[in-house]
Parts: sequence; C-alpha cells; structure tokens
Amino acid sequence: MRSLTNPGELAARLAQFEGQSALVCGDLELTYRALADRVGEVADQLGTERRLVLIEADNDIDGIVNYLGALSAGNVVLLAGSNNRDVVATYDPDVVIASRSGKWATTEIRRTTEHDLHPDLALLLSTSGSTGSPKLVRLSYENVLSNAASIAGYLHLTSGDRAITTLPPYYCYGLSVLHSHLLVGASIVLNEHSVVDREFWEEFRKRGCTSFAGVPHTFDLLDRTGFDEMDLPSLRYVTQAGGRLGPDRVRHFAELGQRRGWDLYVMYGATEATARMGYLPPDLAVDHPGSIGVAVPGGSFDIDDAGELIYSGPNVMMGYAERDSDLGLGRTLDRLRTGDLARFTSDGLVEIIGRKSRFAKIFGLRIDLQRIESELAEDGISACCAESDGTLVVAVEGDTGVIGRVAAISGLPRSAITECAVDAIPRLPSGKPDYPTIRTLSAGLADISDVRALFADVLGIRRDEVSASSAFVDLGGDSLSYVTMSVRLERLLGHLPPNWHTTPVGGLRPAVRKSGLRSVETSLVLRAVAIVLVVGSHAGLFALWGGAHVLLGVAGFNFARFVLTGKSRVERVRHALSTVVGIAVPTILWIGVVMAAGTHYYGVTNLLLMQKILGPDGPTQGHLWFIEIIVQILLLATAVIAIPQVDRLERQFPMGFALSVLAVALLVRFDAFGFHSGDQRWSTLHATFFFVIGWAAAKAVSNHMRLVVTVAAAMSTMGYFNTTQRDLIVLGGIVVLIWFPTVRVPAFVIPVLTVLAGASLYIYLVHWQILEPLAGHHLPAIALSLVAGIAMWWLVSRTGSISGRISELRRAWPAASTGPLGTSRR
Repeated sequence: MRSLTNPGELAARLAQFEGQSALVCGDLELTYRALADRVGEVADQLGTERRLVLIEADNDIDGIVNYLGALSAGNVVLLAGSNNRDVVATYDPDVVIASRSGKWATTEIRRTTEHDLHPDLALLLSTSGSTGSPKLVRLSYENVLSNAASIAGYLHLTSGDRAITTLPPYYCYGLSVLHSHLLVGASIVLNEHSVVDREFWEEFRKRGCTSFAGVPHTFDLLDRTGFDEMDLPSLRYVTQAGGRLGPDRVRHFAELGQRRGWDLYVMYGATEATARMGYLPPDLAVDHPGSIGVAVPGGSFDIDDAGELIYSGPNVMMGYAERDSDLGLGRTLDRLRTGDLARFTSDGLVEIIGRKSRFAKIFGLRIDLQRIESELAEDGISACCAESDGTLVVAVEGDTGVIGRVAAISGLPRSAITECAVDAIPRLPSGKPDYPTIRTLSAGLADISDVRALFADVLGIRRDEVSASSAFVDLGGDSLSYVTMSVRLERLLGHLPPNWHTTPVGGLRPAVRKSGLRSVETSLVLRAVAIVLVVGSHAGLFALWGGAHVLLGVAGFNFARFVLTGKSRVERVRHALSTVVGIAVPTILWIGVVMAAGTHYYGVTNLLLMQKILGPDGPTQGHLWFIEIIVQILLLATAVIAIPQVDRLERQFPMGFALSVLAVALLVRFDAFGFHSGDQRWSTLHATFFFVIGWAAAKAVSNHMRLVVTVAAAMSTMGYFNTTQRDLIVLGGIVVLIWFPTVRVPAFVIPVLTVLAGASLYIYLVHWQILEPLAGHHLPAIALSLVAGIAMWWLVSRTGSISGRISELRRAWPAASTGPLGTSRR
C-alpha cells in the first residue's frame, strides 16, 4: 500500500468507492461519496494551517467525519474521550472538536499553532485506551496505513464486509477496525450498545453485520447473552485482542465458530504498534489456544537473550510524547520492546509466558503479578493483582477464598495479601483491567462485609460462599429467604435497591434513611394483603374477592424475575420444575393428612392436583383450585421454554416475547378459540392471562411498556368477574405491581407483612379445615387460620421435614425459581 504522502488524498481515496455504504448510524446511512464530501467540508473549514486538533471521538458519524476531516487537512489529531483534562493541560491543543449536549462544536483556540509539529506526525493516542494519562503514542501516516493494510490482508476484508463497533475510536483496537474497513471500501455500523443489550443483536441482524471485535471482558459478557445458540447467518469472523484470553476460552469460541460457520481471530498488539503485531490463524486456534500466533504481514518477531519479545515493522510508533516539546521529535525507535516474555514453539508460533514489567516489591520479595493472574486463570479464577501500600491486592471475580492459593504462588505471608471480591473486574473503556482502581479496592471491603454476613445468615450458608459477584438468585434463596432477605436487607441498607435479587452483593450499598418509613417489595405486600383477603372473604367477615387472582399475577411476576434469569435453557427448565416441586410437595402432603383423617374435604383427584379438570364437583372439592392452576400454568410455561427456538427468542426479545404470550393469553381469555369460560376444565387456560400479565409487568422496563401492560390488564380484567368490585380489586393489585416495585410503609408493619407473606402457602392450605367448625365466628376463625398457617410455616422451616426434602431436590436441580403463591424458590 502506497504511503499517504499528501493527507489531502484521503477524501479522494474514500470517494473511489462511490455509492457503497460507508457508515451506518441509526436511520442514517452514509455512502463513501457522501462521506468524502463531508470529510472535505471539515477539511476546508479547518483550513490549510497545520495545527494540533483534539477530538473527543465517539462512535457516531459526526465524530468519525471530524476525525477524518482533521486528518485530511493535514493536522495532527489527538483522539481522546471526555476525561482529557490532563491531556489538554499538557499539550494545549489549537483546536478542540467535541460534542456538547448532543451537538458537535469546533472551538478554535488559535489560528496558527505554537507547537513544533514533526511533518511525519499524524495521530496521538493514549497508551492505555483511557484518556486520563498525558503520556501519548506518536503515530505517523505510514504507521496508520501500513497497519490498516496488514489487518485488512490477514482478515481477508472486502467491500462486502460490515463490522459493528464495540469499542471507542480513541482506543487503538476500535480505531483499527475503522481504518482497515475504510481502506477496502467496507461498511461500519456505529453502535453504542453493549453485547449484553438486545438492541446490539437486533442491529447486528438488521444490518447484516459480518464481524465484531471483543476484548476478554466482551467474551465473558457473551456467556450471559446466549451467544452460543444465536442464529447469526451473516457473521463471518470475530476478533479478540486487548489482553490475554484464557486458552480454554479460546478453544471454546474457536470450536463454536467451527460449528456455526465463522472464524475466531485471536490477535496480539499494542497502541505502540498502531494496533496489531500478531495474530493466530483461525485454523490453529483449537490446537494452539495459548499462542498469539505469527507476526502480521510486513512485521516480524524476535526474542532477545532475556526472553523479551521484540517486534519490528512499519507500524512501530515514532515514539512516546510526555510533554508538548516531544511533538517535534522524529522517529526515536524502529523496534518495539513489548515487555512480554515469550518463546517460539516447535511450530514457529509465539507464546507469551510472562510480563517483564509487572513486578512488585513486597516484604522484600520480587512478585510477578502476571504470573499470579495467569495461574489463577488456569484454575478458572478471574483475578487481577496490584500492589498497594506494601500489600498485594487481589481483585477476584466470582470466587473467594484464594488467599491461600495466592500465598503459595507468590511466597508471601497471608497477612500481606488482601482479597477483594468484586462483581466484575474494574476496567478501562478499552476493556483492559483498571489497575489504579484495583489498588484502592481494599478500602471498600468494610462496605460489603455486613451484607455478605446477612446473606450467609439468611440463606444458611458459609460466609466465604458469598462472593461480591453473587446475587440472591445465585445463592439458593427459597420462598422463606426471599421474604426475609428483602426485609432485613432494607433494614441494613436503609433502602431496598431495585432488582436487588439480581444485583451482586458487591453492588448493594447503604443509603442514608430520610424518614421513618421503610421500603418493602410490592410483591411481598401484595402476598400478605391478598392472603388476608382470601381468608377473610372465605370466613364471611367481608366480601372482598380477588386476592387469589392477584397472587396469580405475583406468581407470573416472580416467574419472570427468577426462572427466566437462568443462563441456559436447561437451567431455566430446572428452575421451573423446582418451583412446581416447591408448591406441590407441601400441598400433596397436607391433602394426604386431611384424607387420612377421614374427612370429606378431598379426594384422589385433589391428591393429583387435577380436580378442576377431572372432577368431581362439590362444595369442598374445589378448595384448592388456585394451587392446581398455579402448578398447571407452571408446567405449561416449562414446556414452552424447553423448546430451544423459543428459549432463544425469549432471551433476544424478552419484552416482545412477553407481550406475544400475553396476546395469546388474551385471545383465550376472550374465548377467541371457542373454549367455554363456564366449563371448569378450561379454567386454567382462562386464568392464565393473570399470570402472563405479571410476567409482562416484570419485563416492562420503560414507562411506555408499563402503560401497554396496564392497558392490557384493564381490558382483560374489567368484566371478567361477576362484580365490578372484584374487577377493581384485582386490577388495582396488578397496577400496583406494574408501576411500583417497592412501597414505603411504617417500620412497625414490616414484621407482620413478612410473616404473612412467608406463611401464605400454609395459611391457604389450613384455613379451610379451620373455617368450617368455626362457622359464624368470623374473627376467631380468621385469627386461628392465620396463626395455624404461621405455626405450620414456622415448624416446617425449623424442622426441615418438608423443606429439607425440597432442598434436596433443589440441590439436584441447582436453580432459581418462583415459589408458592408467587414467591421465589431456588
């Protein structure tokens, strides 16, 4: 590729691709001709005077156009993010181009530069991918073009390729994607979403993207998205750089690519080499997952006597800049000492075996921090190490209890090691570990110690089993612990964080309490109020019907929050089946006890939880209709999510899927399929829409979506029952569930709500056998029903006679699920 001797040629090079798509951002698609015109306009506005131009670049069209326009005008471009105060103070740019309140503005500080700018200097980038450090890498036009051509060559890029952005352009990896694609007339979809966002994959499919780039953290996130099962027919290849990806992870994604028809390119590079120095050919990734491969076209690797890897090639930087005066320097090196210790394999590939510069002096010992991280990674532990005030700080993601292992690796005494469990390794915008932040983590340990102790106490597990990255749904919470935890957590923190059940322990922080009121989960309050309404109405004290149908909505709400959080289809199915067990086992045992007593209440079909379908009808035979319907709905939902295609669809479009299911449920509710609502055998189908409304309520994350669900609830509920009062009670409960995740109540009410909600299943089971002999004595009957149910709940939770059996089954099916009467069970 011929060097760009005249930067003004840039616009002409872009224009040669004419009407091909260059940049896509939202609804706007820019052709190469249009891009060249806009680049030329920016160049004309900046003029012919060569200056230092700072651009706060981002993944949008105006940012890219300004960057290319500044280059085309012959300026030296300093690409930065918004955290650029030190850079500005050190280099004093002549022009600043930045977006303010969504509008791009050019601020001309001076018309003629006061800097000595070397004629070969084209681009300045941070060494780390962040923009806080004033130490910059000086890159020439030759550096940029040669590396772009090299990357385009080994990736076999053509004008038919289309990449979607995952990294900011001020990070060399993200910028290399832009350069290499523009060089061959390929297209780039500018995106601000993460790979865990549904919108990212919607855009990927809509635009027919052929590739995306990822740092190691990106591949961790892919595990949470169901990427292994995604249907991405346009995907041609995936690239990985920005840090070492463990060999087992490389092999996993390489094999996945082989099955799915795309290639994995593991790449090695640094900003000092304009991006790429080496790559591992895809056909070698499965057999050589620990290697960085071979040098990129035009470059070469060497290893000196000390074992340090040295790279040579036209993409090696001109040198560093640490102060304004360095901008006038020419090339100060022609070979790049990488700082990595490496070796050549018998196949001629390069393997990195350590890091020369990542050493710390602690207790008089020279500690290889990279070696500690690598050995922990081989044990399946994601960790990063840093030295702070003479101690070794180890940030651990997902696992705790590694101090002994670190001590064995490093030779340090345990007292010199501080373990900091985190929900995720702190990272820079580039995706690399943020070591300055890691050094400060030990100061925050006390913040989460009480929370970890609370989780351990409520869940009955060891404290060392509670890592900062563990959430309630990961630690085995059941229906009792869900109620108890929400109340005690609010008491500890002074507030109840939204989505606390899926928030890692490390993210649960205290807040200043502003009043005597306390936050309680709405679903907990609804359970407590609903069970009182059920018992009171059955006793004849009042006629406030509808509590059971509110509980159906709560059950669907918690099904979506707990069952559908499973990381795999198998796990979700296990969650749901565990839920069924948690409801059915105590119910069947109680029915058996009542039948053994020779009473007239229940028969064999009740024991099978099928009386509503199989009959017979009778004054007491339908007492447990609510529990039967819950079990049947859950089994139906389990059968649906067990279908692989359905599981993938729900993961990709959770709200859309919930609304689709709700639409089907409403068709059944309005008898669009010819079922007879008066026929008891179809009562399960007709009541399903209450459950699905709760499901949709949990997935509605915007006010717009909540409004849609509210309208659906109103349309389907009003007129469903035989009285307006009952319609309004049920609708009121569902609306509160949709719009208010928590409610504020006086502190003295919370213990009462907690006990009633926790014991709701048992109260429902026993109250029928208490109300009949106390007929006419409303208040005593209600009070005794509540007390008896609470006593059974307390007895079971203490003796474990039933819950212990359920726990054994849950250990066989390790998963979170929705428990009795809309509670969480795991």
